[in-house]
Amino acid sequence: MTGLPWLLAKIPDKFKPLAAMGIGAILLVFIVLFHGAGLHFMLVRRQRWERRLRGGRPFIFAVLLLFGWSVFLMLALHIAEFGIWAYALLYMGLIAHTYDALYFCANAYTTLGYGNVDLGVLWRNLSPIVGISGLFTMAWTTSALVGVVSSHRQLLEQMEDERELEIRMRLALIKKEWDVLKEERGDEKSEREKIRMQASGASFLQKCRIWKQERKREEELRSAVRAEIEDLHRKERQDEGNLGPGTPPAGPGQNGQH
Repeated sequence: MTGLPWLLAKIPDKFKPLAAMGIGAILLVFIVLFHGAGLHFMLVRRQRWERRLRGGRPFIFAVLLLFGWSVFLMLALHIAEFGIWAYALLYMGLIAHTYDALYFCANAYTTLGYGNVDLGVLWRNLSPIVGISGLFTMAWTTSALVGVVSSHRQLLEQMEDERELEIRMRLALIKKEWDVLKEERGDEKSEREKIRMQASGASFLQKCRIWKQERKREEELRSAVRAEIEDLHRKERQDEGNLGPGTPPAGPGQNGQH
């Protein structure tokens, strides 16, 4: 037996409980610092992603994905922490097998108990310290989770409002397209009636010229309509892209028009 287990074995038995408490205190501080760094990194990344969502299109699925990913990272952080405890116990030679170390630390970390794994009389003071580290980090995660849930709810409400406004915009666009097409059909009908009146009593060559002018005029009207509809679509896409903080929801009197 060499390394750290050999050094720990050299400690007199009467001092091993104190050594266990000292080693446990050091590991506890390290675990808490590790948890704080990991939680800070996760929350900062979440805030950046949330700002992008607030400033862009209302993607509700992305909001749900962000919340699920945040919860998963919190869980992964706790798994890593009792994994650190397990590695420390293995490295100190207090537990022989990895699966026993993980089982013991997971139970102690979540304060469920110790299972059927025992550290021995001289080193058992480490067990409650593992539980205390779990209490500290779980409480920290709970406070952070409260903020995440509140932020998620506000973000989801904003996305719902913007989605409703987006639907109103698209319905208004459809109505505008229909009005433009209806007006264009009315203009074409008026042009045909005018041409028909001009063509009555005219010679065949004159009628050919009139019909040619009619086709040209119809093509001009349709081109103008296509350009107007494209402009409506471009403006609607621009308005949808501008959805975000400070965008007032369309009131009943606005009908979502822009």
